[in-house]
Amino acid sequence: MVHSAINVVIGVPQITQVKQATKITGELGKAGKMPCPTYNTPASMCKTGAKLRLVEGSTCYGCYAFKGNYVYPDVQKGLLKRFHAFSKPQFVEAMSFMISKRCKSHFRWFDSGDLYDLAMLEKIAMVCKNTPKIRHWLPTREVKVVSDYLKIYKKFPDNLVVRVSAPMIDGEPLKSFRWTSTVHHKGKPIGHDCPSRFQQNKCMDCRACWDKRVANVSYHKH
Repeated sequence: MVHSAINVVIGVPQITQVKQATKITGELGKAGKMPCPTYNTPASMCKTGAKLRLVEGSTCYGCYAFKGNYVYPDVQKGLLKRFHAFSKPQFVEAMSFMISKRCKSHFRWFDSGDLYDLAMLEKIAMVCKNTPKIRHWLPTREVKVVSDYLKIYKKFPDNLVVRVSAPMIDGEPLKSFRWTSTVHHKGKPIGHDCPSRFQQNKCMDCRACWDKRVANVSYHKH
């Protein structure tokens, strides 16, 4: 079974301006580390993350999305708007339009927050199909959502890399998935060692997270 991308909602005016799209999706984000726009939701809405945040030694313990600028009321308001945007009928069309206008080559989903359900992942996949020239990266800890998607659709769009994150620091990559990520601290990096700690905590010219030739990316706990 293969789904096709959705472009318009019948009976609703087609989106032709960024202003129209922004009313539905909210603004795209720009994390300082990233070389591209991002899209984020509240970390408080994470399902698996909510459990892992209570577990010392987990990759969610001491989550950065509960600190710094993320805690400001205006920021939280924007995060919540983006979370609810997924339930709007024109989300796929609006988000596809925003990315096509604001992105040059790459896009990251969820620098805060995570997949909430299968419907959310389905819509993200549709957006990816609508923006074939953009390379998308989606990190997640929602194993069941990813597994349920693959049972139905068998694979992700060619321009989307979904990396399933290991739950524990210095843990092994999850073997059930083709693309994964880990966090190392005392242990050695597995696969590609993220170089950001050596370059002002930025990606710079590295694009390993988006690269399907890279099975696992290992991030250093700092």
